[in-house]
Amino acid sequence: MSAFLQTFAQAFAQLDRGTLDRLEQLYSPDIEFIDPLHALHGLPRVRAYFAQLFANAHDIRYDFHGFDEIAPGQGYLRWTLTFTHPRLNGGAPVRTDGCSHLLWHDRVYRHRDYYDAGALLYEHLPVMGGVIAWLKRRLA
Repeated sequence: MSAFLQTFAQAFAQLDRGTLDRLEQLYSPDIEFIDPLHALHGLPRVRAYFAQLFANAHDIRYDFHGFDEIAPGQGYLRWTLTFTHPRLNGGAPVRTDGCSHLLWHDRVYRHRDYYDAGALLYEHLPVMGGVIAWLKRRLA
């Protein structure tokens, strides 16, 4: 089990709109942050992304349940994200599972998240959610 990954996950889980200055401790200035909805390069863009995330979503919680270092300076975190947003899921909590692939030296310089964007976002939109639910039933 990787001490770096555990320390990173613990610090990441404690981030909120008032602690975004801690991103400098987690990420290198040239961080490459990629997820199914974004591709961001550089710490200022990543900070702006998290500022917007924390301004729009509420009760954001990451529960980390896997820490796999596959080589020195490379590993995966498995997590469950829970949050609320007034325009998603009728304001009820949204949960999705995912994993993060991290590359690091002393700080993370590449962070790539893998998750189902539909389960995170699209399925919880008022009109689109119904269409996606119908489509899933039809394909099943």
